[in-house]
Amino acid sequence: MTATHSGHQVKNGGIETNTEGWRRFGRRGDVAPEMWTPLTALLLQRGEGAKAETVLTVSGKVWEGGDKTGEPRGPGPARAMESLSSQEFPGAGRPPEEGQPAAGSRCWVVARQLLAAVLLLGLSLGSPVLLVYLLRSCGPGACDSPACRALLARALASRNASASAAPCADFFSFACGEARGSRDPFQALAEENKRRLRGILETLGSQQPGSGEEQAFRFYSSCMDTDAIEAAGAGPLRQVIEELGGWRISGNWTSLDFNRTLRLLMSQYDHFPFFKAYLGPHPTPPHEPVIQIDQPEFDVPFKQEQEQKIYAQNMREYLAYLNRLGTLLGGDPDEVQEHASMSISIASQLVQFLRPLAQRRAQGKPFQVVTIDQLQELAPAIDWLSCLQATFTPMSLSSSQLVVVHDLDFLKHMSRLVEDQLQNHRDFLQSHMIFSLVGTLSPALDSQFQKARRELSGKLRELTEQPPLPAHQQWLKCVEETGTFFEPTLEPLFVREVFSPGTRSAAMELFTAIKDALVARLRRLPWMDEETRKKAQDRVTQLQVKMGPPEQAPEPALVGQEYNDIHLGPSFLQSFLSGVRARRARIARGFLQPFPRHRWQVSPWGLSAHYSVSDHVLVFPAGLLQPPFFHPGYPRAVNFGAAGSIMARELLHIFSQLLLPGGCPACDTHALQEALLCLEGHYAAFPPPGRAPFNGSHTFLEDAADVGALAIALQAYNKRLLWRRGEATLPNLDLSPQQLFFLSYAQVMCRELSTQESRDTHSPPILRVHGPLSSTPAFARHFHCPHGTLLNPSRHCQLW
Repeated sequence: MTATHSGHQVKNGGIETNTEGWRRFGRRGDVAPEMWTPLTALLLQRGEGAKAETVLTVSGKVWEGGDKTGEPRGPGPARAMESLSSQEFPGAGRPPEEGQPAAGSRCWVVARQLLAAVLLLGLSLGSPVLLVYLLRSCGPGACDSPACRALLARALASRNASASAAPCADFFSFACGEARGSRDPFQALAEENKRRLRGILETLGSQQPGSGEEQAFRFYSSCMDTDAIEAAGAGPLRQVIEELGGWRISGNWTSLDFNRTLRLLMSQYDHFPFFKAYLGPHPTPPHEPVIQIDQPEFDVPFKQEQEQKIYAQNMREYLAYLNRLGTLLGGDPDEVQEHASMSISIASQLVQFLRPLAQRRAQGKPFQVVTIDQLQELAPAIDWLSCLQATFTPMSLSSSQLVVVHDLDFLKHMSRLVEDQLQNHRDFLQSHMIFSLVGTLSPALDSQFQKARRELSGKLRELTEQPPLPAHQQWLKCVEETGTFFEPTLEPLFVREVFSPGTRSAAMELFTAIKDALVARLRRLPWMDEETRKKAQDRVTQLQVKMGPPEQAPEPALVGQEYNDIHLGPSFLQSFLSGVRARRARIARGFLQPFPRHRWQVSPWGLSAHYSVSDHVLVFPAGLLQPPFFHPGYPRAVNFGAAGSIMARELLHIFSQLLLPGGCPACDTHALQEALLCLEGHYAAFPPPGRAPFNGSHTFLEDAADVGALAIALQAYNKRLLWRRGEATLPNLDLSPQQLFFLSYAQVMCRELSTQESRDTHSPPILRVHGPLSSTPAFARHFHCPHGTLLNPSRHCQLW
């Protein structure tokens, strides 16, 4: 069928029609079924039987199937019949042809009327049968491709179709069943991507010496050489400790300058025991790259987020772990106990200085911009210029360099604590830094250190009722570390294997449909003012999206230069640390380039989409656009429900700031507040998930994005169904396409309820399923949920 543009003449199937304001179709199947009988009958009645099969023009217009609401458009059958003219049907309204009986002949008139009546009666009786046949032949068909069969097996393994898992009462159990813990789709896909990467790494041994591929293979092989790692024991780690000035509990301790040790930890070991420093886009336009100082990360769980009894148990386990590290390094047990206790005390005091992001936002100070010189005055215990300069080489810094500080009060308190420890317990401060470093380096150490770390993690998860960690697999750890350090080399090899041009094209088509649906919804938001609406629509339309890898891969020679500073051996720990330093320098160089690649902050085998605010670029890695979330051969219901909702959620994150206090000053604050309170009350009405306390205020922005993403993906899917007839389904599921859409959305969330991390900004998985579905009236309609059930409440909330 030829595409049409308003006001042009388009030839279609040998027929030329004017298309001013109307679509032109060339087959009967493209015209509403109710038009077939009257059109054909009239054409037959007027002696135009041949044209009845092909000519469907009615006054230069064609009956269309309807808009997105399902209401018909166009003139309609009755008015279309009235508009038939002698110009469009030459046999109508003309004098009879020569040789035919005169129109006034009573016999001919009666015969013609009887013939027309018989034809009309026959067509009227036969058209319902024909219509049913055509609808059945154009209805959903079963997808039987290998990709669909694998998807079906996963859906049947996860889904709980028993009567006890009624979809209207507990769709999470209906979709995820008993297998949700072992079939976390993100965890399963992450492992599958790493298996593919492992296969690539194990075939690189014959590469050119000195190339990036050959170095990646050597690094991976040394990581897999557990015999050599065990033979080295703690020797390589003791060498690192000596470079840092030694350690009192294991001898050879030299009381060196504190800032010298901190500078080495930051620049040579990528370790930040008192704060975190990294490069990132400035929080405000034009979002230029800038050094950012943020709160540190702790092994010690947050006390305020746990019951006192559990917290005390956690501290005992952590103390036992530190004692074990000290003894593995040859320390006296009593002295190790004292230093381990002081390290926990220092970390606990630092935790008390933290302020949650929500609190900082409420105070209007989520971040502050200061010079390094000003930071030196506010937190004098740290030699900021020398530490940051060493960390971000080859950048050139000065005391007037601006940095973004995310919690200035924390840095002030931290500085006073460090000054007190330097004055009274310098050796304890050194021990605290070394204890935390050993934990960071444990993946590169021998089995005793790795086992101690795994046992600590397992016990902490058990105390917080989280499922146990999967069994340790050396290859998995080695693939992760090799991928981190040699990503530029491995990226094209991975993408070539898993992400074809057809997959990229299908993913872009899906994203375009999601983006168009968001633009349409922005037009109807009652709380958004016109100026904000226009800006939001412009941001969506101007957004760049990258699917899989960058369109232009870097030159092989440039990729090879990335690894000039990676020196492998003689121990795996030294190779690991060399990779750490090279990666940090590579990131710093990237921020100095005119067109930095920092927008690709997620690895191609990763599962997290990334939005680069400085470039206004949204990146979906190749590793995410894989089964079971996406496949070009899947039914559209699956792709829209799974990958489509993920895409919509990432788009909405761009506008999350509008929902914060003061984030949209020109908006209708009353309407916005009503919508916010509605959603807050909607989630609060659900039964608390699990035994652990749940604070919905920490997850509010993600809840709003979840609800909006489902609505956007559903709207995009319905529009696609409207313009493309036929939809494949999965056999043996007994689900309509719309039901399959909702099942696919829910199965993205399948995981154990107890896997919720204390600092996770998302709701528990059961709420991420029930919250959005119960806010979507179409779900209740397609699953026939009675009014008043859990997933068909009397009130629905939508912010987006």
